[in-house]
Amino acid sequence: MYHSFYGLKENPFNITPDPHFFFFSRQHQEALSALTYGIEARKGFIEITGEVGSGKTTLCRRLLSSLEEKKRGTKTALILNPQLSDLQMLRTIVEDFGIVPKAYNKKDLFDALNRFLLEELSHGNNVVLIIDESQNLRPAILEQIRMLSNLETDKEKLLQIVLVGQPELHEMLLRPALRQLRQRISIRYHLKPFDLPETASYIQHRLSVAGAKDVLQFNTEALGLIFEHSGGIPRLINIVCDHTLLAGYVAQKYEMDADLVEQAIAELEGVRV
Repeated sequence: MYHSFYGLKENPFNITPDPHFFFFSRQHQEALSALTYGIEARKGFIEITGEVGSGKTTLCRRLLSSLEEKKRGTKTALILNPQLSDLQMLRTIVEDFGIVPKAYNKKDLFDALNRFLLEELSHGNNVVLIIDESQNLRPAILEQIRMLSNLETDKEKLLQIVLVGQPELHEMLLRPALRQLRQRISIRYHLKPFDLPETASYIQHRLSVAGAKDVLQFNTEALGLIFEHSGGIPRLINIVCDHTLLAGYVAQKYEMDADLVEQAIAELEGVRV
């Protein structure tokens, strides 16, 4: 609605995980570097955690984009729905890699995946499995995923597995029954919320990517209120900023001030102003 008024090419604060809008905060850069290193060094298991809305899925999308840009022969699979049975999970992984097994029982699926991994290794390729929302994985599924890490040569892991989830994932992996899996995780990174300067930079970055002109801006008071309300969580920042721009459009303003942010927050919380 407000795109043409502000001269924007697209919605700057869409909450979908678009890697085009990826913001390289210090910790997101560190997380991406840790992921890239773990994959290229064939470290096996990698654990990435963060609060709801902290940008984990966007980070995964950016990782996939960067792997494609390097064109080093990395094959990837991204699982977004971990609430599957063990057989469904194995089948989904196999199909996402584009593998066609002889049959869809566990043995044939494992055998097909093993052949695929060995063939990719012979071509000098790496293979990466990313499982988002991993805190929802059942212990039996996690154990099956651990078994996938047994597909290896004497010198290196054939499959790099990235577990991405909320802090509950780390807590779950502390269970005694999952100690074998926990011991195989070689790289861990926890995404924290933005601080105030990062929040301001994040907002400006998304406005710039969307084609905003200098006339459109959030003033200091507005930025402070957005940070206070969102706690530095990217998804919440996006939601407040989107509603603030809508309020600014209605008021025909190009400078987003504290009054517009307060109005947006009130509308989000269902409070009449």
